[in-house]
Amino acid sequence: MAQQDDIFKKVISHSKEYGFVFQSSEIYDGLAAVYDYGPMGIELKKNIRDYWWNSMVKMHENIVGLDAAIFMHPTTWKASGHVDAFNDPLVDNKDSKKRYRADVLIEDYAEKQREKGNKEVKKAKKRFGESFDEAMFRQTNPRVVGYAAKANDAVKRMAAYLDAEDLEALKALIEELEIKCPVSGTGNWTEVRQFNLMFGTKMGASADSSSDLWLRPETAQGIFANFLNVQKTARMKIPFGIAQTGKAFRNEIVARQFIFRQREFEQMEMQFFVRPGEEMKWYEYWKDTRYKWHMSLGLNPENYRFHDHEKLAHYANAASDIEYKFPFGFKEVEGIHSRTDFDLKAHEAHSGKKLQYFDPEINERYTPYVVETSIGLDRMFLLIMCHAYREEEVNGSKRVVLGIPPMLAPVQVAIMPLTKKDGLPEKAREIMEDMKYDFNCQYDGKDAIGKRYRRQDAIGTPYCITIDPEGMEDDTVTIRYRDSMEQARVKIADLRGLIQDELSMRTHLKKILKKESVAQ
Repeated sequence: MAQQDDIFKKVISHSKEYGFVFQSSEIYDGLAAVYDYGPMGIELKKNIRDYWWNSMVKMHENIVGLDAAIFMHPTTWKASGHVDAFNDPLVDNKDSKKRYRADVLIEDYAEKQREKGNKEVKKAKKRFGESFDEAMFRQTNPRVVGYAAKANDAVKRMAAYLDAEDLEALKALIEELEIKCPVSGTGNWTEVRQFNLMFGTKMGASADSSSDLWLRPETAQGIFANFLNVQKTARMKIPFGIAQTGKAFRNEIVARQFIFRQREFEQMEMQFFVRPGEEMKWYEYWKDTRYKWHMSLGLNPENYRFHDHEKLAHYANAASDIEYKFPFGFKEVEGIHSRTDFDLKAHEAHSGKKLQYFDPEINERYTPYVVETSIGLDRMFLLIMCHAYREEEVNGSKRVVLGIPPMLAPVQVAIMPLTKKDGLPEKAREIMEDMKYDFNCQYDGKDAIGKRYRRQDAIGTPYCITIDPEGMEDDTVTIRYRDSMEQARVKIADLRGLIQDELSMRTHLKKILKKESVAQ
């Protein structure tokens, strides 16, 4: 764990040093759990957003986009349940004065039990070699079975107590499991209490005439409120989806782990409207499709898992998280939820407006059910950074490289004249002018070529193109590949075709969907 903590600290430091992420208002000592994205960070963030948008909207004829306002009528949040039920169970350690989410403490305990079981499995795998039957070992080994039972029991009991809003039982469970504060090492806990996560604000010209509003804690409600507007104007038929990206705000009291949990963050959500009774079919479809989206980026499947919810939200009849193994453990990156017809019916009741769909195929009017996919853009950004960061020994020196998927890289092609004379800079500029229409390019003419390579490695540039005197005579350049550090001599005329396939979103999108539209 110490080694993983060290890696995470390096990712955070690297993010600042190379212009990916800065602490917000740093010159005033910063604002807790709020961050700014620098020149490299904003490009990576945009590329992730574009890839998600293209996979959702461009690849599906029955999914369209929306950009709803951050400010919404305050009754919206009464209807959605956020005013009454959008709470976190918090508990303080009396010795360290640190505050924690009670459910996270219990989930961390469960994860530690599972890790103990995994260590037993690894030992056995090493001992028995190729003859090892992991599935059988997990089912029969007393220690592994015991660790799994402890984890499952803790999570199941926690879910039951949260569902019953029994905070006393939740505290008793923390004490029974002997969960200690990571800072003080003691189990001297306060009572557990609920804390609403919404930010309040006001709208109006003066204090006397202003109205109380909320900063939206999620983007989904803007989609539900616009359901009929979008359905009618885009002439959509069930099943269809509405996609949206945008900022959301939560007053996270226990905000930590860099940009993983922030007070201002960005979501990428798609609400898919289906016939009642067909929601589970589409729920499984979107679980599979969204997992394929992650795998299309070349990420390690061993670092992914699905976590099906024991405790369902008030609006759901099924829910699962796609979790990624960050340096600080498996954490949620994306949620897939079957939200039933709760949202549309709740808004109908509070607004007095009908939000129903007439289905001409079955000659029936009904309130659609909804399957949601919701991914945190900032969390996906952090996932990419943690996946990409690595240190290597090269000729006795350390190379820090970000192995970012090439199409997402902030700089995709670096163009470098070997020297500042003999017309090399002019030729490099000429190539740059031609390439920049298709790729994110950067001209880099400062320092020795080796230093430039290391600088480009550190920001994740997959291709470096060097112009030298030989190339001036035969119209060739040297292309250097980030991951292998291999170099090849190629014709300038062949450059675009050589790198186009790897940098194009088209190639990766084809891995997700074999058809251009969702099966009807």
